Amino acid sequence: MDERENISPEAEEEELAEQARIRREKLAKLAAEGNDPYRKTKYDVTARSDEIKGDFAAFEGKEVSVAGRLMSRRIMGKASFSHIRDRNGDIQLYITRQDVGEDVYAAYKKDYDLGDIVGAKGTVFMTKTGEVSIHLTHLEMLSKALKPLPEKHNGLQNVDMKYRLRHIDLIMNEDVRETFFRRAKIITAVRSYLDSHGYIEADTPILLPLEIGADARPFKTHHNALDIDMYLRIETELYLKRLIVGGFERVYEMGRIFRNEGMDAKHNPEFTTVEMYQAYVDYRYMMDFIEGMYQHIAQEVCGTLEIPYQGNTIDLSHWERMTMVEAVKKYSGVDFAEVASDEEAQALAKEHNIELEEGKKTKGHILSEFFDAYVEDKLIQPTFIYDYPVEISPLAKRKPEDPTMTERFEYFINGMEMGNAFSELNDPIDQRRRMTEQAERKRAQGTNAEVDEDFLDALERGMPPTGGLGFGLDRLVMLLTDSPSIRDVLLFPTMKPKK
Repeated sequence: MDERENISPEAEEEELAEQARIRREKLAKLAAEGNDPYRKTKYDVTARSDEIKGDFAAFEGKEVSVAGRLMSRRIMGKASFSHIRDRNGDIQLYITRQDVGEDVYAAYKKDYDLGDIVGAKGTVFMTKTGEVSIHLTHLEMLSKALKPLPEKHNGLQNVDMKYRLRHIDLIMNEDVRETFFRRAKIITAVRSYLDSHGYIEADTPILLPLEIGADARPFKTHHNALDIDMYLRIETELYLKRLIVGGFERVYEMGRIFRNEGMDAKHNPEFTTVEMYQAYVDYRYMMDFIEGMYQHIAQEVCGTLEIPYQGNTIDLSHWERMTMVEAVKKYSGVDFAEVASDEEAQALAKEHNIELEEGKKTKGHILSEFFDAYVEDKLIQPTFIYDYPVEISPLAKRKPEDPTMTERFEYFINGMEMGNAFSELNDPIDQRRRMTEQAERKRAQGTNAEVDEDFLDALERGMPPTGGLGFGLDRLVMLLTDSPSIRDVLLFPTMKPKK
């Protein structure tokens, strides 16, 4: 057993306070000697750790300047070894009193601590044990760490602290850094794919002057100068559709969305979505489009279409397609194509112990509840579920052959909803009716809700037939980094403040 496991929290706190006191004393000593590290404004870096180790033949015997965080020290009299960590990895430094000078070497031994930021210059060589290293001729401290790093082998064990102290988590854990490097690659791949298909990226307002009738709850604030309440956006859809009306034809936005709701492994109040709209196509086109996009991104970022995720292997080369009615029949045995009335659907819900909310007791609502109860968690491999009830799809176009259903789909991977798409409703009369009903339902529940008249004005100017698609970027990152929680792919997830 690690001896530190027996240390009480109080004793550990006292020890950390003592270490911080000693480090401040070292900083004061350096400053008194004219070596205050915080006065340094720059350091010329000529090479990174991975470049040197990855192409040793090109760097051997050459002088390089590197900089990074001091992660280890092994002092052996007149010569010592250390490792520093830059953004791309670790590299070993070989420091001798003869080559860096007595004063610098003495300071390295007495005044340097793990966690300090240092700059180092020297010649690249390989040790007898085969480790690529730098034989230093120059060493200087660029920033003093006044608090110690976590113990090397245990790191940040408390999950809550990993999210609160992400900066330490990134220092200590290479796999965490890799997750966020990969997130950046995914964002680049998404933009590249959309740009290459003629889409224009847009920025739409985050602060909105009204609370629309959608189901998601917004965050509310107040604009002092205008003396009006405003709301953080819960989607980017209505503004992007106005751009379709304006003639953009292909438009997308990658942006932050805010929903004043609960938190769990799949939900954070602040998250990132990608929404895109293309004129003159329908929801079936958007199925093909998202399938191609996911395959492109996976190939670019992971180099394969077979993605390991939480014990399953996800095959992005094959996507199943089922209507919601077909999926419910497959997994529950109930065929809603044979259900003739709301009352019959309600009887089925009671029989299957499915609770219904007030105002959501129609056949369409109940079909959706059956899907949630019996189907969603079974959809491990990529699956499109399409043709949704009109009651739960206020912005989707009705199916011409069945006006109780809409041309809408969602797609699922590993039992998780990944995105949502429509043949967009462009009938302003039908849209006004649906938005009004939705707002009235929310007001009846005691919640403020308004109809977006500016959006309806845009529709009345004429919007072409349009396919629309929105997906959660964070959930895509979860998939491609094998991360079980959305908090693992957000640099700074929402946390309750510590008192």
